[in-house]
Amino acid sequence: MAEPTNPGADSPAPQPDAAAAPETGFTAKPPSPSSTAVTATPPAPSAAPAATAPKPPPAPPKPPAKPAAGKAGPTRRIFIVSTLFGSWFATAWTTFTASMIAMTLGTVRFLFPNVLSEPPSVYKAGSVGDYEENKVDDKYKEFGFWVIRAKDDRNRDIIYALSTICTHLGCNPNWLEADKKFKCPCHGSGFRITGVNFEGPAPRPLERHVIRRTDDGQVIVDKSRKFQKEIGQWDDPESYILL
Repeated sequence: MAEPTNPGADSPAPQPDAAAAPETGFTAKPPSPSSTAVTATPPAPSAAPAATAPKPPPAPPKPPAKPAAGKAGPTRRIFIVSTLFGSWFATAWTTFTASMIAMTLGTVRFLFPNVLSEPPSVYKAGSVGDYEENKVDDKYKEFGFWVIRAKDDRNRDIIYALSTICTHLGCNPNWLEADKKFKCPCHGSGFRITGVNFEGPAPRPLERHVIRRTDDGQVIVDKSRKFQKEIGQWDDPESYILL
């Protein structure tokens, strides 16, 4: 293997010019060549800029979707509804119109009052001669009263119409002929033939109704008015017929 040679060792060193050298008594030495040669590396060429790809053209707009088969577009009815109810003004007018119609119908309704089939309050109960003393007949019980002939507290012979409603809780007592008393089946209240309570929870006597005698001797009972013994109403002449 060949040894590297120093290029500056073979060539003779240049001699300085004697005439040019100054007279100083010193001799200038030439600089010794460098033992190592440095080779400069040229810079790498820069990469060429990448070519810009052209932008694709914009896609054309999609056509509007066609309505599905069998589904119709906005109808005239939907348009009218949206026009009438789609604004506050239309809503206000609709509400006003509806309220006026309701008020008119209510006014017309009052022109035709309800017809109630209420039972009559006045009854014909036969003649005075039809009633026996201390005898209770249930003939008029379904109408809410008994017509009885008996003696009162003053021992007077009278005819009176006694209510069939118990003064406790409103049940209908029954006349017990063997016991000569009215007995309530609900809570056991007992009343004498005169209507005065004497047993059970009933707080007061039975009530009387208006009773009258016509000129021809007929008995008329009017249930529109009642008489209570505890407040002295049994003394009213309309609460009995004096025989």
